[in-house]
Amino acid sequence: MIEQLSIPTDAGSFDAIAAGPEDGRPVLLLHGFPEAAVEWEHQVATLGVLGYRAVAPDQRGYSPGVRPEQASEYGIDALVGDVIAIADRLGWKEFDLVGHDWGGAVAWWAADTHPGRLRSLAVISTPHPAALAEAMKTDEDQHLRSGYMTEWRQTRVTERRMLENNADALRRMFDWKLPPSKIDEYIRRLSEPGALTAALNWYRAGRPGGKIGPIEVPTLYIWSTEDAAFGSTAALDTANRVTGPYRFEMIEDASHWVVEEAPEAVTSLLVEHLSSH
Repeated sequence: MIEQLSIPTDAGSFDAIAAGPEDGRPVLLLHGFPEAAVEWEHQVATLGVLGYRAVAPDQRGYSPGVRPEQASEYGIDALVGDVIAIADRLGWKEFDLVGHDWGGAVAWWAADTHPGRLRSLAVISTPHPAALAEAMKTDEDQHLRSGYMTEWRQTRVTERRMLENNADALRRMFDWKLPPSKIDEYIRRLSEPGALTAALNWYRAGRPGGKIGPIEVPTLYIWSTEDAAFGSTAALDTANRVTGPYRFEMIEDASHWVVEEAPEAVTSLLVEHLSSH
């Protein structure tokens, strides 16, 4: 049911998984760190069965064909540009955009800069970037949760620490919430030459230059109560950053890895959201 795609763009060729009829309503799904497009297997397969055309790419740095060496080439403008380039290549004038973790941040910025291209937005885990920035300044809990970002911006030391002892640090990051075979798959991908550095360059590229505004497109935001990266302050404040139709859903007792930890719940909410817009 799931197809393997290669999507050529000016930046290089993106690997992707896809399902559903070519003429189905288009949905693009963006993964986070340290995962890959296969994070969305359950959602892509289900959407395909329901008649949507669901495509999840391995994003910049994760696709071997789009792996620039310089951290400066992983800024938010480039990442959003990839989203639009992929949609253009697929012939999608308008599409639904879904993102988790870093993919969620890219999705927020894409909705801010290209609202006319999006039919709807769905973000899992990652609060609106302005809500997160405010929480990091005013909420000690969120400031502590985000401390890892400073560490990961350091040079090659971080890569060595993450991959030593059979990538024990990377494995522990998942907190045993995913099947071991899925974690092995992510570790295998990030163990390729240059892959982990490319993924960490998302953190090292520097903060976006401009300010993100309120989001106009219909938005679903899903936050899980046991998310170690994002606390409730920014999650609840996200409602104040969306001017379009907005739905906020909490998934109880699920971690940051909720897309794969509770796939049926996430997919159900996503399908409800898509069918109402």
